Amino acid sequence: MLTAMDIRKGFDGLGVLKGISITIRQGEVVALVGPSGSGKSTFLRCVNQLERVDSGTILLEDEAICRTENGVCTYSDEATRRKITLRMGMVFQQFNLFPHMSVLQNLIDAPMHVKKMPRAQAVEKARELLAKVGLDGKAQQYPWQLSGGQQQRVAIARALCMDPEILCFDEPTSALDPELTGEVLQVMRNLAAENMTMMVVTHEMAFAREVADRVVFMEGGVIVEEGPPEQLFHSENPRTRQFLGARG
Repeated sequence: MLTAMDIRKGFDGLGVLKGISITIRQGEVVALVGPSGSGKSTFLRCVNQLERVDSGTILLEDEAICRTENGVCTYSDEATRRKITLRMGMVFQQFNLFPHMSVLQNLIDAPMHVKKMPRAQAVEKARELLAKVGLDGKAQQYPWQLSGGQQQRVAIARALCMDPEILCFDEPTSALDPELTGEVLQVMRNLAAENMTMMVVTHEMAFAREVADRVVFMEGGVIVEEGPPEQLFHSENPRTRQFLGARG
């Protein structure tokens, strides 16, 4: 479904991504793990067009976000990139909900204004998704009235309202207290069970081990090792073993 080839990205002359290549298959859950500063979140932002790559090729099925040929990186036209963006969902660390809007308004805003969905249909879909993430009855509340875990579940429901084909998570539990982390991870487990294609940047090793089809260990802007969880968590690579061992 998603192919990224030889992705390179730097900031102020410092290389952050140094040739990342990943293929995500439909229905697959891929966990990106590694120490802080390894380039995981930057890679996710490049895939979601929140950052522009310096070079490399990113394809969503047969549609290109960007291609590099003969050393020149060219982005597709805006209409094509916008079309691809609508096929992808993103859930951030800090929820990014609109504080002046109710939960329901947060969910129906994009479907109505971007996809031109009739309000009644958008409301029906939003209520179904709130029930799906365990927030039935919270539609008229505002983000500040919710716990962090509830806000993150609203953010997941908001992303799902756009019917994405692939859902990306950038450390979705890093801003949460430990007791709130479990409720968000359970929603993600349920999505995985429904074969939602997901790419998850996470420090939750238990989640990666239990739910991911494949774990990608990054460090220093490169992929050190990748494979099924049972392979990675019994790796012979000294650095992989050191990182995963330190995280239990």
